[in-house]
Amino acid sequence: MKNKLFGIHTGLPASELILGAASFGQRRGYGAITEEIPQILQAYTDAGGNFIDVADQYQLGEAEEIVGKFIESQRSNFIICTKYTRSSEADPSPANSGNHRKAMRQAAEASLKRLKTDYIDIYMPHFDDGFTPLEEIARGLEDLVAIGKVLYVGLANFPAWKAAAIAATIPVTALQIEYNLAQRTADRELIGMAKYFGLGTMFYSPLAGGLLTGKYRKGASGRLTLSSSGNYQEDAVTKAIIDELEKIGIELEVTPGQVALAWTLQKNGFPIVGARTLAHLKDALKALDVLLCADHITRLDDISAVTMGYPHDILKTVQKVY
Repeated sequence: MKNKLFGIHTGLPASELILGAASFGQRRGYGAITEEIPQILQAYTDAGGNFIDVADQYQLGEAEEIVGKFIESQRSNFIICTKYTRSSEADPSPANSGNHRKAMRQAAEASLKRLKTDYIDIYMPHFDDGFTPLEEIARGLEDLVAIGKVLYVGLANFPAWKAAAIAATIPVTALQIEYNLAQRTADRELIGMAKYFGLGTMFYSPLAGGLLTGKYRKGASGRLTLSSSGNYQEDAVTKAIIDELEKIGIELEVTPGQVALAWTLQKNGFPIVGARTLAHLKDALKALDVLLCADHITRLDDISAVTMGYPHDILKTVQKVY
């Protein structure tokens, strides 16, 4: 696995695929097979991976505990990104959730204990809570850096204008967003904002919850079916995207999911690969060897493109390069 610098404002070498630990544990009743989790972590490490994404909310804190146990004797070898907002409690009190400074400080201290470390490499609010002032979030994150408990800060699931406002106030290093062939609305504002500020951009759900593997067409279960009514249906756009992935997969003799993941690797970000089983991880790692040609990328770009909307649509008709 290759390393590349995380954003343009750090010298931090990060592995091109991030391992997502959201399914590590069973406290929510649905997660990775307990016996396979150490094997998943070791296989990722053996492949050259050094970047693990987790959050206090994942499996109500169990995911952080599992990651902490694994990295304890080799902490310096890993980049750990963790997040706060919803807390590790199933039903947190208002004083222990949200993005305010009290919740932030409490969450950071609790994550440090679960992760068995004295610092967090990248720390970020998990969501925009809709009420905490942006200046409070910025100053709280800045304080954690000042006292050495956090090295870099980021933002996850924030509107572009709010992320830009914070990034203009304090040094922000990371942005975490959902981005895949079935979800490209970030192209409208977030991708451009991240590029402008030179942020390391983390793409979660690069396979859209397994959708882009085509497995639901075959009646398989997964995150989308187990967390909803289970009545899987494809709209016209989704059908066209998966059809194209299958065509390219046949051409390259790889799976549709590997093609979809290879596409995200071409998008100047760091895909976060979740793995409930060791087989899932091994399948994802094969995407590192998939070579998409310019025609493949163009076909996938075109079929998955979103309408940019106002003001972009009108601006492209009036802007000129002088």
